Amino acid sequence: MTLNLFNQSGSQLASALDSKTTTDSDSATPSAVRLFPHSQNNANDLLRPQFWSRFALSELNHSEWEALCDGCGSCCLIKYIDDDNVSDDHSHEAEMVEYTDVTCQLMDCATGYCKHYATRQEHVPDCIQLTMENLPQMMWLPSHCAYKRLYKGQDLPSWHLLLTGDAVATQQQMRAANVGVAGRCISEIGMTDEEMEERVVNWVQP
Repeated sequence: MTLNLFNQSGSQLASALDSKTTTDSDSATPSAVRLFPHSQNNANDLLRPQFWSRFALSELNHSEWEALCDGCGSCCLIKYIDDDNVSDDHSHEAEMVEYTDVTCQLMDCATGYCKHYATRQEHVPDCIQLTMENLPQMMWLPSHCAYKRLYKGQDLPSWHLLLTGDAVATQQQMRAANVGVAGRCISEIGMTDEEMEERVVNWVQP
């Protein structure tokens, strides 16, 4: 099973974090920022200041939800999940998930980004779109995943772009933390099930 999340580049998001809307200088409330500075004036394009700590996941708008993705690409790796160990209340830590370094056919393994994010389900119909509704069933996501962490009441990882505001620094810190598939994954194209089973890795921690 493959999962494909937000594919917004770090540089675009960092630019958005710097593109604050103009407000009265005496205002005590920080201004919201636009994820896509050149998009039409739509409230759903706005990232509210510190939204990840001020609002519940269910209260986030579309752009805020998307901005939580750190772009690591781990969720797009082929994985093996022991469904027999999934509890009814979905409070499990998914100890029985094993990640491989084999990734969805749409992944660019050099950059770690999906080649066709916007139309990914046209190419891969079973690509799962993470939502607030299905998040509780996805505790097999990596331990650094912002969605999983916030759902469990934890903070964003210190290197997350929403905290650093610096795409280069975030990328460097992610590499230092051993996070991300860029440069160390292989496409599922041409791979047999038997070959995939031999490519289980331990650098993704659920």
